[in-house]
Amino acid sequence: MNKTKIIGSIILIIAIIGITISYIQPFGKNEKQKNQINLVDSVYVPVIEYGFNLDSFTVYKNVIKPNEIITNLLLKHHITPNKIYQLVNLSKPIFDIERNLKAGNKYTILSSKDSTNKAQYFIYEPNNIDYVVFDLSDSTSVYGCKKEVTTKIQTASGTINSSLYQTLENADVSPTIAIDMAAIYAWTIDFYRIQKGDWFQVVYEERFVDGKSVGIGKVLSANFNHKKKDFFACYFVQDGIGEYFDAQGNSLKRAFLKSPLKFGRLSSGFSLNRFHPVQKRNKPHLGTDYAAPKGTPIMTTGNGVVIASAFSIFNGNYVKIRHNNTYTTQYLHMSKRAVKVGQHVLQGDIIGYVGSTGLATGP
Repeated sequence: MNKTKIIGSIILIIAIIGITISYIQPFGKNEKQKNQINLVDSVYVPVIEYGFNLDSFTVYKNVIKPNEIITNLLLKHHITPNKIYQLVNLSKPIFDIERNLKAGNKYTILSSKDSTNKAQYFIYEPNNIDYVVFDLSDSTSVYGCKKEVTTKIQTASGTINSSLYQTLENADVSPTIAIDMAAIYAWTIDFYRIQKGDWFQVVYEERFVDGKSVGIGKVLSANFNHKKKDFFACYFVQDGIGEYFDAQGNSLKRAFLKSPLKFGRLSSGFSLNRFHPVQKRNKPHLGTDYAAPKGTPIMTTGNGVVIASAFSIFNGNYVKIRHNNTYTTQYLHMSKRAVKVGQHVLQGDIIGYVGSTGLATGP
């Protein structure tokens, strides 16, 4: 009986040991795997920016404050006045840091990790793509670099309810596209006359740095439906020169721009019997009035020669341009003239600025 109990107990102990071993072995194996996983997870990955391993420095990042100058900024990081003077002179051919430091722009200072905490490099970003490195070590040097830019092809479309600018803004698309499209269609569409219900489709490049948008690139193609008529534009490089062409392969450029202003609104059109707002009587209005903020640049609509640049009681400051033996254009009520008689001008050149001089109610 005792023998039977002993054997039973031994069998039970062996079984318990077997179970314990079976649990211990996988546990030990999992610990080993866990250790291996932790080992993989702990592999050192350096933080690289501007071509430097940031882990090797004490890093200070900030933006230029209003009225801040390079001398005061670097003195705080233990750079001597003589070193700063040397750096400023050395930088002028590459980037004049003394004159071009702008409030709000980013900068980074990489300082030594020792007790001196002295700045080793000053890195300034004049824009989202370019940066300038100022080496503050014994071998002082200055060089410019660019961040890696990724270009993506984007599309946008919309129907005009108020203005092209507002439509793009409502669609969360950069309003820069409005400026680009106004330039592309400058010879074919007067954007002061676009109507509610007009619509557009556009394919364009957008540039990214570190996953963030840094601006719009080239508009590659567009279709603007104005007054139920399609106006196609496609960018194509021919003989090394990029231009926009219509669906028939014709250049969109023409002898005359549709408007002398990039933005504003049409306030009064050509009419043989218009009520004059100042003289309070009906009379012919043999021109087109555009309303825009005072000081808005006015462009010549075509190549030509300035044959008048003067002031008169009715016209105010005005400029007259002869384009050829047939066509002459005149620009009135300017706040300021920017050309002289006899001067040759090219299409798109600024000839003056919007105003309300002479017999005019407003800019």
